[in-house]
Amino acid sequence: MKYGRPLDRAERTVVLRGGGASGERVRLGVHDLMNGTFATSRTFFYRESLDADALADSLRRTLAHYPLLTGRLVRDDDGGLSVLCDDAGAALTVTSSGDPMPDVGPGRPVRPQMRRYVPAVNPFRVVGHNAPLLGLKVTHMRGGGSVLGVSINHSVVDASSYLDFLLHCSRTHLGQEFSAPPRDRALLDGLADDARPEPTDSQYDVVTGRRKFGFIWKVNAHARKVRTTVVRFTAEEVLALRETARAGQDRDRPPASSGDALGAHLWRVLSALRDREPGAEERLGVVVGLRSVLKERLPDGYWGNAVSNTTAALLARELREEPLAHAAGAIRDALNRVTPERVRQEVAFLEAQRRARSSGRVLSRMSLDAFEGTVALNNVGRLPMYAMDFGTGRPFWSELPGSPIPWTILVMPTPEDDHSRDIHLSLPGEAADALADPRWAARLHGAADRLGRL
Repeated sequence: MKYGRPLDRAERTVVLRGGGASGERVRLGVHDLMNGTFATSRTFFYRESLDADALADSLRRTLAHYPLLTGRLVRDDDGGLSVLCDDAGAALTVTSSGDPMPDVGPGRPVRPQMRRYVPAVNPFRVVGHNAPLLGLKVTHMRGGGSVLGVSINHSVVDASSYLDFLLHCSRTHLGQEFSAPPRDRALLDGLADDARPEPTDSQYDVVTGRRKFGFIWKVNAHARKVRTTVVRFTAEEVLALRETARAGQDRDRPPASSGDALGAHLWRVLSALRDREPGAEERLGVVVGLRSVLKERLPDGYWGNAVSNTTAALLARELREEPLAHAAGAIRDALNRVTPERVRQEVAFLEAQRRARSSGRVLSRMSLDAFEGTVALNNVGRLPMYAMDFGTGRPFWSELPGSPIPWTILVMPTPEDDHSRDIHLSLPGEAADALADPRWAARLHGAADRLGRL
């Protein structure tokens, strides 16, 4: 393990290779294709300066186990995607900033400046180009401390796999053992062999090229009007929500989880903020991981995209007026519908679209309906977001780009790794302004009627 002062040089970029090109062509799975060729970015803020040379050495040793991250995206004959494991390399940029470490945290977002801390990626010049699928940037701040920005193409990882790679690198850096992850996409795609594809799917829609263009145009047109704010819920608040949900539920149901209770509370608040008519159907699209659902099929540590979604629905009147347990139960019922049989049907549907060369026109219904009645919830509160130690301690803050799609909730852990949660709310500007009002802030934190009726 190496320690030392950060490099005091002008910006430089080095290519990191894993030690050899296998020439293997790894065909990406149908769930990989749902993310397109966009990169997903994270930033990690460290009080002590990172040793860039030591980090580069640890990355090289780790990348020997991740040939997809040093490969390049290529197009398949049927319109799908594969990664050519040619060890063309990942990119690490090291630079210095004349600014001190920013004061970041809940209510003090770094998003307006986040672009300066992550490598720039053009998603339209990735497939068939010499474009790295992994980019990292170390920015040393004036007076000490470093920001580590990481960008990985979303077609090869979901949030869990993203962090597994960084954890592997951290453990390698600290001299710990870590085995290479299983990455065979056939383990998940093979589920299509056991099901007959249906012409439609409850969670996905095959849109026309015109409708897809219209949706993308609408997202881009509204992106500047969407604001992301971070609100912290303390462990005491989260646990109080859980107890409130459990106290109001039927005795024959399993006890409500903290995640269900928190998601239900946030859904209720945003429904009240949205203020649709009482008979309108309110929908909560929930991102759901498939590793636990397919634990008999997928090995531990499966590395790739293994994420789907499900939808809970209630009338606006009952969502706002019934006890918290009612909404929490609707969320749990939706999650319980994600069974191995349901996943088999989903994989068969998505595989049929790939064969029909329609994968690029498959969009989730929860995204398409974001401007109407759906709130999207992605709870990654149990992921080890703050476990990456590269010799100078754990990060004190982590930031993601704000969602350009409105009415989106991202639940993240806090640096303390307790039951506290940092809630990233991406809302239209006027809704974000309203939520900052003390009256709505009280509702958000459950002060109104002790987390009961809104």
